Amino acid sequence: MPTPPSALALTSACRALEHGEVIACPTEAVWGLSCDPANRDAVEQLLALKARPVAKGLILVAHKTEQLQFLLQDLPLPQLETLAASWPGPATWLVPHKGRVPDWICGAHDTVAVRVTEHPVISALAAAWGGPLVSTSANPAGAQPARHALQVRRYFGDRLGCVVPGTLGSSGRPTTIRHLETGRIIRA
Repeated sequence: MPTPPSALALTSACRALEHGEVIACPTEAVWGLSCDPANRDAVEQLLALKARPVAKGLILVAHKTEQLQFLLQDLPLPQLETLAASWPGPATWLVPHKGRVPDWICGAHDTVAVRVTEHPVISALAAAWGGPLVSTSANPAGAQPARHALQVRRYFGDRLGCVVPGTLGSSGRPTTIRHLETGRIIRA
């Protein structure tokens, strides 16, 4: 089982986030890129690194459900129960954002992808940051997602503010994404 990062690693990562930089860290199945979702310049930098169009949208990953409360506050009880039964864990859900996230996060969608992770590195990072973080696979468009820190460095060189040390979770593939209102699987 992966272990949480050291206090020094968390401090370094949070400092990079505060300065609007993109960081890399291990997640459940692949290495991910993260940044402050409220910082448009940071998100645009992340999208440029990946050559990813903004219209696709991004995932917000949180330490606890409370960090996503601004999006969940008016969901019907059955939907809240569905989320509670799957979190923390490797389940990403598309929830209606009702204009509560900027378009550089939701892209061309009326939903936003959210997850409460149990991976100790990204969870500790979101806890130290004090809110959800952008999380997307660490790879340029069309390339395989990074499975090792060395691969992250090969892809992005010195263009990242920080590479948080750690190991991947045991999940063999990226998290399942489901639409909360319909239950439809978007990514298996």
